[in-house]
Amino acid sequence: MSWSGAVDTALIVADRVTVSYGAEPVIVDIDLTVETGDMVSVVGPSGSGKSTLLKALLGGIKPRSGSVTRRPDLSVGFVPQVEQIDWNFPVTVAECVGMARSKGFRTPWISRSERREIDAVLDRLGLHGLGSRHIRNLSGGQQQRVFLARALFTGAEVIFLDEPTSGLDVKTRHEVLHLLADLNAEGVTVVLSTHDLNGIATHLPTIVCLNRTIIGAGRPDDVLVPDVLERTYGSPMQI
Repeated sequence: MSWSGAVDTALIVADRVTVSYGAEPVIVDIDLTVETGDMVSVVGPSGSGKSTLLKALLGGIKPRSGSVTRRPDLSVGFVPQVEQIDWNFPVTVAECVGMARSKGFRTPWISRSERREIDAVLDRLGLHGLGSRHIRNLSGGQQQRVFLARALFTGAEVIFLDEPTSGLDVKTRHEVLHLLADLNAEGVTVVLSTHDLNGIATHLPTIVCLNRTIIGAGRPDDVLVPDVLERTYGSPMQI
């Protein structure tokens, strides 16, 4: 990931992006390039614009100024916060994954070939044999994996995750982190937001500290320093 200018490996380029939902901007003058093979965590306090930045990079929000350019044939996937999902929606794990390719919100008809693809994705994510189980009858870590499976089922080259470890216990948080690292090693570019500096962010190769604008970006050892963290979180922090 670079933070000024595009390169040959660029997948998504944000150029001086400002986004607002009203008169007050949420993120300001963002310059950021997501490159092939990146694994990045965006960190910052509540209200700093982390989710907005992800949505802008995904194309879900139009900037007030600046531009976001994505490679024309780029396939992206999004994994929302588990707290935002209705787990009582009447679908099985396989149907939930299959809906990633269906139009609208109807329960999809899954062909035999798609069933084989879904089973392969579930196996890849450690969900073997759970295709017929209702999504509410899963653990928090399994639920997170189901939405990762949805993203992979679409053929996503880049997966964005909004607070993927929120509400999970320490063991499950690290299981999700290791899974993301494995997917990244297999060639999937990963961009996630998190408030978990100790448990998650420090283990990722690249960190972007955000508070309306980018305060710092780079390796954890270079970014998680007193000056950058104080400007990011608005108070002194012990390292």
